[in-house]
Amino acid sequence: MSAREEVLQRIRAALGQPGTGTTAAGRVGTAPAAVEVPREYRTAGDDAPGSEAVVEQLVDRLEDYMAHVRQVSPDELPAAIAALVAELPGAETDRSAPTALVAPSGLEAGWLAALTDDVVVHRDTPEAPLTAGDLDALDAVVTAARVACSETGTIVLDGEPDQGRRAVSLVPDVHLCVVRTDQVVQTVPEMVRRLSAHPERPQTWISGPSATSDIELDRVEGVHGPRTLHVLLVSPR
Repeated sequence: MSAREEVLQRIRAALGQPGTGTTAAGRVGTAPAAVEVPREYRTAGDDAPGSEAVVEQLVDRLEDYMAHVRQVSPDELPAAIAALVAELPGAETDRSAPTALVAPSGLEAGWLAALTDDVVVHRDTPEAPLTAGDLDALDAVVTAARVACSETGTIVLDGEPDQGRRAVSLVPDVHLCVVRTDQVVQTVPEMVRRLSAHPERPQTWISGPSATSDIELDRVEGVHGPRTLHVLLVSPR
């Protein structure tokens, strides 16, 4: 049979439709039949989550995607964030307006402790969410992350209080994302298992800064999200 026929036959079998050895009437929207689904793919990587090899692989993938990566200790994190904020476009040249950041309501206050007094931090809270226009006017966003996959170079946010709602990390032009090394797994199945603890949460999968290409293969950044992605990998103490 053709590949198309094989796919359709599997769908019919899962729905219990006639012609597949089942007696159920079956139609789209009915409960699927109790069929065994083969799980022949890898369910875990060769290296443990957070190991040196996994972290190095994530750094390699992120840099290949044109993200900026820094590895810091927990004590170095506030200063690293402050340094990145000082390097934001216009931060040094345009003194007419203060640098403005947005932070989710649950982001650790200590992460922002080293910011200078001329940096304004706007907290986005469920009680007082910023509008899309407000977010677009800000210079950058600082968030935590839920999990990262080293093989694909993907970081996932799932709306926890330290990550905020999706608009917070998608509208500002620069994203500073903090990822702990113990959140880094090697494979997609490992990543999905961690996310399965809260399947109801909206997720944002990030593989480098937002970019797309037209038919001429001209790369355009910042179309669907932040133009610039900074990843701060925080190692254990």
